[in-house]
Amino acid sequence: MRAQPHVLVVEDDVHIAQVLAFMLERQGYVVTHVADGRTAVEHVTSQPPPDLVLLDVMLPYVDGFEIVGIIRTQAGWEQVPVIMLTAKNTERDTVRALDAGASDFIIKPFQPQELLARLRRFLKAAD
Repeated sequence: MRAQPHVLVVEDDVHIAQVLAFMLERQGYVVTHVADGRTAVEHVTSQPPPDLVLLDVMLPYVDGFEIVGIIRTQAGWEQVPVIMLTAKNTERDTVRALDAGASDFIIKPFQPQELLARLRRFLKAAD
């Protein structure tokens, strides 16, 4: 039997982080939460990769665009799906996220079922 998928949530908004953790844990995912860019970089460079990363764009210290770039160069993390979350709804930001290495991009406020469907799609591809 396969272990529960592990999702790293990088989100500085406590309420959104709690909602994401609640949603994901109810679906059987193991969730690790980090609340700022500096902690996210430390996690990426020192921990084994998760099955998927949910990554906020606007974070204290280091933004999500820089973090996804670090993820893509970190040994073992290169192929981890990264779904970026942002309140910015511009084509420029979407293109920037995808060019930086994001696998997908979701606009806040997100629809919970859509977010879960996108996660399932990437996690099935990893099986």
